[in-house]
Amino acid sequence: MILFIARVCGIIGLLLITWGIFIKKEKRQDLIFIFGGLGLLFYSISLKDPIFITLQIVFIFASLYELAILNKRKR
Repeated sequence: MILFIARVCGIIGLLLITWGIFIKKEKRQDLIFIFGGLGLLFYSISLKDPIFITLQIVFIFASLYELAILNKRKR
Protein backbone atom coordinates (compact mmCIF):
# COMPACT_ATOMS: atom_id res chain seq x y z
CA MET A 1 0.00 0.00 0.00
CA ILE A 2 2.82 2.42 0.87
CA LEU A 3 4.52 1.68 -2.46
CA PHE A 4 1.27 2.51 -4.27
CA ILE A 5 0.99 5.83 -2.40
CA ALA A 6 4.65 6.58 -3.15
CA ARG A 7 4.08 5.90 -6.85
CA VAL A 8 1.04 8.18 -6.91
CA CYS A 9 3.10 10.91 -5.19
CA GLY A 10 5.86 10.37 -7.75
CA ILE A 11 3.43 10.66 -10.66
CA ILE A 12 1.87 13.81 -9.19
CA GLY A 13 5.33 15.24 -8.55
CA LEU A 14 6.41 14.59 -12.11
CA LEU A 15 3.22 16.15 -13.46
CA LEU A 16 3.69 19.23 -11.26
CA ILE A 17 7.27 19.74 -12.37
CA THR A 18 6.27 19.31 -16.00
CA TRP A 19 3.44 21.81 -15.54
CA GLY A 20 5.79 24.21 -13.76
CA ILE A 21 8.03 24.40 -16.82
CA PHE A 22 5.23 26.14 -18.73
CA ILE A 23 4.36 28.69 -16.04
CA LYS A 24 5.65 32.21 -16.68
CA LYS A 25 5.39 33.64 -13.14
CA GLU A 26 8.63 32.68 -11.39
CA LYS A 27 7.26 32.62 -7.82
CA ARG A 28 4.40 30.33 -8.79
CA GLN A 29 6.76 28.17 -10.83
CA ASP A 30 9.11 27.74 -7.87
CA LEU A 31 6.24 26.77 -5.55
CA ILE A 32 5.06 24.15 -8.03
CA PHE A 33 8.64 22.88 -8.41
CA ILE A 34 8.94 22.57 -4.62
CA PHE A 35 5.73 20.55 -4.28
CA GLY A 36 6.61 18.43 -7.30
CA GLY A 37 10.07 17.85 -5.88
CA LEU A 38 8.59 16.77 -2.55
CA GLY A 39 6.38 14.23 -4.32
CA LEU A 40 9.36 12.83 -6.21
CA LEU A 41 11.44 12.86 -3.01
CA PHE A 42 8.85 10.70 -1.26
CA TYR A 43 8.91 8.30 -4.21
CA SER A 44 12.74 8.27 -4.26
CA ILE A 45 12.82 7.48 -0.54
CA SER A 46 10.45 4.56 -1.11
CA LEU A 47 12.87 3.25 -3.75
CA LYS A 48 15.80 3.76 -1.33
CA ASP A 49 17.86 5.21 -4.18
CA PRO A 50 20.50 7.58 -2.75
CA ILE A 51 21.19 9.23 -6.11
CA PHE A 52 17.57 10.22 -6.71
CA ILE A 53 17.07 11.20 -3.08
CA THR A 54 20.07 13.53 -3.26
CA LEU A 55 18.94 14.90 -6.62
CA GLN A 56 15.49 15.75 -5.30
CA ILE A 57 16.86 17.39 -2.15
CA VAL A 58 19.17 19.58 -4.26
CA PHE A 59 16.29 20.42 -6.63
CA ILE A 60 14.01 21.41 -3.73
CA PHE A 61 16.70 23.57 -2.10
CA ALA A 62 17.48 25.25 -5.44
CA SER A 63 13.80 26.11 -5.87
CA LEU A 64 13.57 27.37 -2.29
CA TYR A 65 16.68 29.49 -2.82
CA GLU A 66 15.29 31.05 -5.99
CA LEU A 67 11.97 31.71 -4.27
CA ALA A 68 13.80 33.44 -1.38
CA ILE A 69 15.76 35.60 -3.85
CA LEU A 70 12.54 36.57 -5.66
CA ASN A 71 10.88 37.47 -2.36
CA LYS A 72 13.89 39.53 -1.30
CA ARG A 73 13.88 41.43 -4.62
CA LYS A 74 10.22 42.39 -4.23
CA ARG A 75 10.82 44.09 -0.85
